[in-house]
Amino acid sequence: MTEELSKLVPFLKATPEIVRQLTDGLLPAELTWKFSANEFSVVEHLCHLRDLEREGYAARIEKLLAEVDPFLPDFDGDQVASERDYNRQDAAGALRDFALARQANVTLLEQSSPAQLSRGGMFEGVGTITLGGLPHMMREHDEAHRAELRELRGRLLEQRATR
Repeated sequence: MTEELSKLVPFLKATPEIVRQLTDGLLPAELTWKFSANEFSVVEHLCHLRDLEREGYAARIEKLLAEVDPFLPDFDGDQVASERDYNRQDAAGALRDFALARQANVTLLEQSSPAQLSRGGMFEGVGTITLGGLPHMMREHDEAHRAELRELRGRLLEQRATR
């Protein structure tokens, strides 16, 4: 594992637990509450994280390890959320599945050699990325969802306090 990756891995490993803490203690109705049609509910965040981890990141890691210069399709999270009716899904199951998929992906990244981490592909809408660059994207995405969930939790608890 490269020094750069070793700095990213703890953050990536911690995200499922941080997400659990941010969703812990919320009431069932709060898990599906949406402040606007343009925002995810808590359950939608959890399902999105799960599906992107399995169908986005895992698929990209697999292709980058197995293929030469693969095409890496984008993952349209908003479309998938709408098609799969995330708000009717199980929050605890989505979080559990996200944590399992994240651990599997991090393990693959940790086990990758420097040569494997330098393997590249064409990421739709982004351009060329390497396997070693993918954890940076994962971190940025995690940071955004952590912040959104932190804000959403605060708004939900504030709303609860005023009832």
